[in-house]
Amino acid sequence: MNELRELYQEVILDHSRRPRNFRPMEGATHQADGHNPLCGDRATIYLRVEDGVVADASFQGAGCSISTASASMMTDAVRGLPIAEAMRLFERFHDLVTADPSRAAAAAPELGKLAVFQGVHEFPVRVKCASLAWHTMKAALEGGSRASTE
Repeated sequence: MNELRELYQEVILDHSRRPRNFRPMEGATHQADGHNPLCGDRATIYLRVEDGVVADASFQGAGCSISTASASMMTDAVRGLPIAEAMRLFERFHDLVTADPSRAAAAAPELGKLAVFQGVHEFPVRVKCASLAWHTMKAALEGGSRASTE
């Protein structure tokens, strides 16, 4: 189990140090700003939706390694998904990081690489870090311009 935890930590550190899709997006059709007032993490999520599908996703912001890694992996995960599936992915990810261990373990296999965040539910303060980008993406898809973890 320690080897798996170390692998998960490496994936999170890799995405934190070299975030994917970290850029503003010209031509974004959806955009929202997110803020975690507890620790100060901030994220702007940019989405370009074409024919009901997330054609592109990117982000900018500043935050801890978990927040940055989560935004990086989220932008990869939602690209190419229909809006309804992106929203279902939000729900599954939210279950992973907030649920009791048995529900989190059940959600993990469906999430692929995103399962690296499974251990976050053990640290309630970090749940908000991991879910900031996701709440912000959801707000953007719902037509909102702001999201908060409060």
